[in-house]
Parts: sequence; structure tokens; C-alpha cells
Amino acid sequence: MRIALAIPLLLLGACQVSKDDNNGTTTVTYNSDVAENAAADVGNTAENIAADIGNDVKTTGDKIQNKVGDHDDENQANATENK
Repeated sequence: MRIALAIPLLLLGACQVSKDDNNGTTTVTYNSDVAENAAADVGNTAENIAADIGNDVKTTGDKIQNKVGDHDDENQANATENK
């Protein structure tokens, strides 16, 4: 959703405004190269964020698995001692 809000700002950033003081005209031109570069940067950033989230989820899952495994080992040790 936030990216959808950023798109108009990216397009606005790709506009170049020049003013001619001699005849009072203002010219607005759209630079597609600037827009493409900005879009690529946004895409790369989104990809990096997604990779970081995936790594965090995997790390958290591994930690949970280790904790559960530790408790299972303790329960088995206690059951063996109680026999």
C-alpha cells in the first residue's frame, strides 16, 4: 500500500522544471531514465527488506525449534531418572 503512495512521488521526482525569465514561460519535462532508476531502487530495497524478513523468520523458527528440542530432551531425561 505504501509503495502505491510512493509512485506519484517517484514520477514527480522524474519531472524537471525550467523557467525562462525572458518570456515568462515554464517548461516541465519528464525524464524517464530518472523514473526507471528510482523504480529500480525501490524494487531493490523492497527485495532486500523481504530477504531480511525471511532471514529473521527462519532464525526465529530455528530458535523456537531449539527451545522445544531442549525441553523435550529435559523431559526425556527426567522420565528416565524417574524409572
